[in-house]
Amino acid sequence: MKYINNMQFYQNIEQIKRPHFTDTVHLTETCKTPLLQFTPYEQMKFIGHGFSTKLGGVSSGIYESMNLSFTLEDNPENVSKNFEIIAKALGMTPEQMVYSKQTHTTNVMKVDASHAGMGVVRERNFDNIDGLITNESGICLVTSYADCVPLFFVNPKEKCIGTSHSGWRGTVGNIAENTIKLMHKEYHSNPKDLIVFIGPSICANCYEVSEDVATQFFHAFSEDEAQNIVLPGKAEGKFQLNLQMANYYHMIHAGVLPEHIYISDVCTCCNSDILFSHRATHGKRGTLCGFLYLK
Repeated sequence: MKYINNMQFYQNIEQIKRPHFTDTVHLTETCKTPLLQFTPYEQMKFIGHGFSTKLGGVSSGIYESMNLSFTLEDNPENVSKNFEIIAKALGMTPEQMVYSKQTHTTNVMKVDASHAGMGVVRERNFDNIDGLITNESGICLVTSYADCVPLFFVNPKEKCIGTSHSGWRGTVGNIAENTIKLMHKEYHSNPKDLIVFIGPSICANCYEVSEDVATQFFHAFSEDEAQNIVLPGKAEGKFQLNLQMANYYHMIHAGVLPEHIYISDVCTCCNSDILFSHRATHGKRGTLCGFLYLK
């Protein structure tokens, strides 16, 4: 396998001419609850969205304070209260949310009003689902993160949305394409109409992987693409992995227009003071969530 140095890598990024790599995220405060907002979505008045931070909740210890996972050893009552707080900030209720059941698959599911509240205020009737889509208003799609890549999909023409969790396994398996294809199947969503956001996640400089993981990316992408995804490591036998770039390529191949793809410049690991990061804390952390809904 051949690898390029970091300077070549950044030169190649410029050659790709991605339209919006920086200044795509800002921190806002609603109902005294800090939220990350995505600049390209703020002008779309038919949707609501947000990405949580560590701040503004009631959890304590390593989960301080806005932990949004019921599967960790946090007090479930605290997690429920955190969902109430974040829902109010989003202009929603926990009963309107549908929370994915993530197991690093590439499975994506269509949801509707019958799923409302699942994973937050009542039991799910589904499992092994890392992506959600809907075209029904008032249903908030919820996916969780602590370094993995959030993918958000909005079709302004067909008024449908999707959000998917893409760790390295989901990225290799191409959950981005699976989400785009299901939106097309269910809602006649043309990939060219999608406005896509690749959200806050661990950056390539922070994300070190072993050779067995790197090899899978060389198998999944063309040689030229893989050399922009797998970078030389800081230690022998290690490599730096750019999951944002990998998902970008997947979206292009699935038919999304380059000018419709936005990529966050916020790294969860670099900003572990306000964002939960599995890598930065060696697993001692809470969980962030991304939220997307049609009004």
